[in-house]
Amino acid sequence: EYVISRGCCCCLLPVFTCGGNITGESGVIGSQGYPGVYPPNTKCVWRITVPEGRVVVLSFRFIDLESDNLCRYDYVDVYSGHVSGQRLGRFCGTFKPGALVSTGNKMLLQMVSDANTAGSGFLAVFSAAHPHERGDQYCGGRLDKPSGTFKTPNWPEKDYPAGVTCSWHIVAPKNQIIEVKFEKFDVERDNYCRYDHVSIFNGAEINDAKRIGKYCGDSPPAPVFSEGNQLLIQFLSDLSLTADGFIGHYKFRPKKFPTTTVPPTTTTQPVTTRPIPLKYSVALCQQKCKRRGTLEGNYCSSNFVITGTVITAVMRGGSMYATVSIINVYKEGSLAIQQAGKTMSTKIIILCKKCPFVKRGLNYIFMGQVDEDGRGKIAPHHFVMAFKTKNQKGLNVLKNKQC
Repeated sequence: EYVISRGCCCCLLPVFTCGGNITGESGVIGSQGYPGVYPPNTKCVWRITVPEGRVVVLSFRFIDLESDNLCRYDYVDVYSGHVSGQRLGRFCGTFKPGALVSTGNKMLLQMVSDANTAGSGFLAVFSAAHPHERGDQYCGGRLDKPSGTFKTPNWPEKDYPAGVTCSWHIVAPKNQIIEVKFEKFDVERDNYCRYDHVSIFNGAEINDAKRIGKYCGDSPPAPVFSEGNQLLIQFLSDLSLTADGFIGHYKFRPKKFPTTTVPPTTTTQPVTTRPIPLKYSVALCQQKCKRRGTLEGNYCSSNFVITGTVITAVMRGGSMYATVSIINVYKEGSLAIQQAGKTMSTKIIILCKKCPFVKRGLNYIFMGQVDEDGRGKIAPHHFVMAFKTKNQKGLNVLKNKQC
């Protein structure tokens, strides 16, 4: 049984059901009822098997699920293997990921929907491909020596191959953290790193809530430090353009090692202020939420001053954890800044989630302190305001100010 595909008068699609076992060299998978609205309160599992000695390459052609920063409500999980496999990613909303590649000849998709918002679901195609090997080793693996190197397949002789996924799981002793530096870096460029990219996660699995950064382009990212004793580095290339690739190095560090190598932007002594502990008292958030002072007055007493766009904002406990895409840096201090090509971003914790209140997608001036992990900390008394182009001139004047 087939239906005519939306937007295509002559394209026939099979009638999609909830899950199933699929074998063969290639095929199409769709959510239940696609392109109609998928049903609520369902859990569908598809198990793909391609011939022995091959790997599965999966590409989403269309995706429209309830959108959420952490994909908590409606989502598609993709796993390498059928049982206890590594999760290659969790997806929702309308953002199409690049190609996903299993390590063996099996892949599992699981779609979950809740009782509320729904969309048209997803349509994906899979095919069998030859695995990319280097000697007798797949790329990726577990790294647990005190220091080491990781690199893309074919480095440095030629470009990395298309359609490959490498995952390096770095594990340090309990009382240590991990520092990662890229020596050379050249990965297909895209403003949002949607196609070929490197993602680095705190912990042992792919989880957007624990992602430190996503990188592409030809500029090596700034050094990365883990929060705990485990990091996962994932490299993914889709089925189109490739590039030179990268070589990176990691080493274990004592936990109390300062987690940034960025020097202060001024030659004078940085202002020392008593840091606010993250386990702050409730009293802090009971203060009246009112911005104090002026741009000029707060500039010198702040560790960092940036303008940027809030791209993610997640509530955890009583705080808001935001990722900010940087427009300009006026005072860097020890703020940890991630770079992917020409795009820079940083992590900011707003200690009291409603004070100051910021919204995703809007531009702000942020002035605040920096914690020992290099993250910006904003308390109710710090200076945050909506950023407009007319503020640029005043900020440029402040940048040249000696504190």
